Amino acid sequence: MLVFPNAKLNLGLYITSQRADGFRNLESVFVPLPWTDALEILPAEANALTISGIPIPGEVETNLCWRAYELLKADFDLPPVQMHLQKVVPIGAGLGGGSGDASFALRALNELFNLNCLPEVLENYARRLGSDCAFFIRNKPVFAHEKGDVFEPIALDLTGVACKVIYPNLHISTGEAYSRVVPRTPRHDLRQSIAQPMETWRETVGNDFEDALTPFYPVLGELKQALYTAGAAYACLSGSGSAVYGFFPKQQVPPVLRIPDDYLVWDGLL
Repeated sequence: MLVFPNAKLNLGLYITSQRADGFRNLESVFVPLPWTDALEILPAEANALTISGIPIPGEVETNLCWRAYELLKADFDLPPVQMHLQKVVPIGAGLGGGSGDASFALRALNELFNLNCLPEVLENYARRLGSDCAFFIRNKPVFAHEKGDVFEPIALDLTGVACKVIYPNLHISTGEAYSRVVPRTPRHDLRQSIAQPMETWRETVGNDFEDALTPFYPVLGELKQALYTAGAAYACLSGSGSAVYGFFPKQQVPPVLRIPDDYLVWDGLL
């Protein structure tokens, strides 16, 4: 079975409080981004996971796709599998690439071996792999809160919106990003702000990580300004960085920007 795990974007991201379990409470809107990896899973004589494309650090046993398999195998009689992951979505970019891989692995295994797990069951497995993994089970825009794993539906249609995502070849670890953010009450109600025209988001939809990280990584602010100068209706850092994205009016093709050759860029329609 061949699947194509997609990335996600954060529209706004507020770190609101510290939790007793060591995590932070947050508020954000998650939307699917059709920048994809490729994951193939086949029954095999022996277990194996191979990876091509962007290198992923760590041992096979720590890979999120493999952890997804082991999680289901603990509850179901799964045969050995051969997995191959073609990694395209950059790591440490705030795009949820690893989380998407994990959840698509759960979805593929569920279908391939007729496990008949309902979406809510797969979401509970996904939450055990990472805070935002559960989003990719249903893969629809949501308002996310608590650890980023509790979702509420949101009326948001970005169909046809042109998007440009720029990854400046800069890996920002989640640990570093969170260490630089101080929880605070959001300055704006995110759900109310998102309900307004996109042109107003520039003033009302922010990312606490952007404020905290840009002084240390000025390129983040430079990319955001470049997108606005090029005509973006809204631009922001995604997640905990370092990818910066811009939305452009419908029917408008994202402009070509002069950026270094080692940056990765995704252009397309949402």
